Amino acid sequence: MLKGQQSWVFNNRPMITATGVTGGPFEANGNLAKDFDLLYDDLWMGQESYEKAHRLLLEEAIKAALKKGNIQKEQVQFLFAGDLLNQITPTSFAARTMQIPYFGLFGACSTSMEGLALSSFVVNYQGANYCLTGASSHNSAVEKQFRYPTEYGGQKPPTAQWTITGAGVALVEPNKPSENNPVTISATIGKVIDMGLSDPFNMGGAMAPAAADTIIAHFRDLQLDPSYYDLIVTGDLGRIGHNTAFELLNKSGLKLEKQQFQDCGLLMYKDDQPVQAGGSGAGCSATVLYGHLLNEMKKGTYQRILVVATGALLSPLSFQQKESIPCIAHAVAIEMNGEKG
Repeated sequence: MLKGQQSWVFNNRPMITATGVTGGPFEANGNLAKDFDLLYDDLWMGQESYEKAHRLLLEEAIKAALKKGNIQKEQVQFLFAGDLLNQITPTSFAARTMQIPYFGLFGACSTSMEGLALSSFVVNYQGANYCLTGASSHNSAVEKQFRYPTEYGGQKPPTAQWTITGAGVALVEPNKPSENNPVTISATIGKVIDMGLSDPFNMGGAMAPAAADTIIAHFRDLQLDPSYYDLIVTGDLGRIGHNTAFELLNKSGLKLEKQQFQDCGLLMYKDDQPVQAGGSGAGCSATVLYGHLLNEMKKGTYQRILVVATGALLSPLSFQQKESIPCIAHAVAIEMNGEKG
């Protein structure tokens, strides 16, 4: 059901039955290692290239979700997924392997919530019995395309962020009220916001206005107070963007508690890991949500959360042509089954 200008309410409350989360060696040493299903000890992962390793991350995350959901891939109607590389080839090649009807998505690092919103919409209106949705990134593959190969050894400023090596996938199906699983209750689809920033080493600063715009739209459309959620978490704004978004929201009149407002890119790594301003990448919000945050919800730490995945919609070509960085954010609200009102 459409609510307001840019939000959906999922009256049938689609359920996230199972998840699969994979990661690399840097993530294995981070804060959330215990929330991964599979961690690799090197970036090659037995493959011939970083791009093929990227594909493997998603394939293994899909397999983990299917195994935990106790279903076969032939039972899944649709896969909604994407990544950051040219023409989302790692995701498309994983879809070739899995042979699940496929919607390839590109929303940069907002792809995780774009996919969850769309799969929830399809399941909510009986368009599928099972959907898989996810997003992934690989540090070395992404750095090679958007900045410099890691072998180059280029120095980065403090505003730069570390691309997460990881994939997060969720299995979405119709609600079963007897099961104590997280459910999606609403989504707000963001607009493209461009404040004229052009520094590819300050993605968080560029994306912060888009995050704030979508969060403001969410509370306006659904006529909710921020206190409705135990946690509002952005995708990968990092330290710079997170602080900027917090200030923008407070200036808009949305008063959030500092502890209530967090960022996936700041949750992933330990303080002594050299990630500059924090984590980023399409796999950032996907791995943190489908691993850590949903595990915390099942433990009772959170009852209701709003996940706002942020994406910078630039390309190497747009940067070379001196374009600014257009950004977007999509939000999905999740609560534990049985929680209403």
